[in-house]
Amino acid sequence: MRIAAPDTSDRYIPTKRPFNLRKWFFDTGWRHLVGAVMVVFCSFPLLYVLSASLHPGGTLITANGLFSEINLGSYETLFNLPQQPYADWYGNTLLIGTITSLCTVFLGALAAYSFSRMRFSGRRAGLLMLVLVQMFPQLLAVVAIFLLLNGISDIFPLIGLDSQIGLIMVYLGGALGVNTYLMYGFFNTIPASIDEAAKIDGAGHARIFFTIILRLVAPILAVVGLLSFVGTTNEFVIASIVLITPEKQTLAVGLYQFVSQEFSSNYSVFAAGAVLAALPVMALFLWLQKYIVGGLTAGSVK
Repeated sequence: MRIAAPDTSDRYIPTKRPFNLRKWFFDTGWRHLVGAVMVVFCSFPLLYVLSASLHPGGTLITANGLFSEINLGSYETLFNLPQQPYADWYGNTLLIGTITSLCTVFLGALAAYSFSRMRFSGRRAGLLMLVLVQMFPQLLAVVAIFLLLNGISDIFPLIGLDSQIGLIMVYLGGALGVNTYLMYGFFNTIPASIDEAAKIDGAGHARIFFTIILRLVAPILAVVGLLSFVGTTNEFVIASIVLITPEKQTLAVGLYQFVSQEFSSNYSVFAAGAVLAALPVMALFLWLQKYIVGGLTAGSVK
């Protein structure tokens, strides 16, 4: 018995629509155009500084032709100047930035956990003071910071003027307020049922904080640590008045010497130093990116 094949003569066969450039541009294309413009806008300064560091001309004007000449002489000169110890500046910046960011994250997390989970007298007033203090820029306290550290130098030289420990303490005092308030808001998003379940199992505040809460708030810790490291690395005003000895200065203060003198400016060496100074920040951002993007609190409570 033969079965007749079905008749497909009247079946609808979809056809591909013709491409409409105008419709595509108004629907999606303009977004690609805006993205391309922003990429060019953001990448051009970076390419310009990199080109200036590879050009031995010594000025930024000669670097108008991007990568018209490539020479590593500026990088060699950067580490061979006895009056400008770039290697010491680099090490000082990494040391101060790392210690400041770690202490900021740790102390800020402790304060944020206390404000978020505990109830004590003066809690609301303390939170209000954290907000009010941040209304005044740290630059207003430069004179007071200098006089305070100058007076401390007579008694405790280790934390006084021209001391890296003193500079770290100044940075911690200025950054704890805003970072504590930032982490306080994130701590409030962690359900209190997690703490209650841990207390039923016999855990105290210290164990809950170090073994449970810190893992759940890892994204905000990464953000605060990154912002603290970047801010400490780029800070110039306070570091320039606290650190006097050239061997103790940071990159922001030391690199300024290459362009501060009118008749001995070397922008090529300055650009080379700026390119190398950006590498730790880029490496730290790439390392912390998975914590910044991912939310570790998802699925913590059933």
